[in-house]
Amino acid sequence: MNVRILETDAKFRVICNSAPESEIKAGYTSDLLSDVLANAEDESALITIQAHKNSVAVATITGTTAILICNDRPIPDDMIAAAQESGVALFLTSMNQFETSIHLGKLLEVHQ
Repeated sequence: MNVRILETDAKFRVICNSAPESEIKAGYTSDLLSDVLANAEDESALITIQAHKNSVAVATITGTTAILICNDRPIPDDMIAAAQESGVALFLTSMNQFETSIHLGKLLEVHQ
């Protein structure tokens, strides 16, 4: 599925999406960025509460297409700027990580 699907989902609020046609083929849930570096798949969505620009750097290195910040965590301006510069989509949700993982999994089933 492409990132644009997340834009149309009421459970996600778009913070920035400079590459709406980018593909999401999987999800990865973690708050430990070294774990994300070691295990996240290319063209995945990172589900996390780590709302800082280092998450964007890790997403760029791993080929992660989108970052889904859970629990309505505040997203700092430098993270938004880094996401825009890197072409990583950034979304905010009130759902927790478990709920977000399930929801993304269902979206991937429907749109693959």
